[in-house]
Amino acid sequence: MVNFFWFSDEHWARIEPLLPQDTRGMPRVDDRRVLSGIVHALKSGGRWGDCPEHVYGPKKTLYNRFRRWAERGVWERIFAQRAGVDGVPSRLFIDSSCIKVHRTAGGANVWPAPSASGL
Repeated sequence: MVNFFWFSDEHWARIEPLLPQDTRGMPRVDDRRVLSGIVHALKSGGRWGDCPEHVYGPKKTLYNRFRRWAERGVWERIFAQRAGVDGVPSRLFIDSSCIKVHRTAGGANVWPAPSASGL
């Protein structure tokens, strides 16, 4: 798993106790595999189809777990309990998208182009 995200044993030991234990119906598939796949999808732009099935399992499983846990507030609880536990992180990321657009991209009619003499 060279180019794929996978939780280390140390990180998984911190996260595993925070996972919900009140499951009904079918037993959940391997949580570590599914959560690693969710992180991989989010790191690659949120495309579930970019997650290789032979590593993380079916993309529908990843999506369903992400959506259901989001609805139940599981992600917020995990992040709230993990935030600040280890002090200040060594790396912080800020995501910003900036697109430079040509001045005529606003839809203004520029033809015929105005001349310098105003004719």
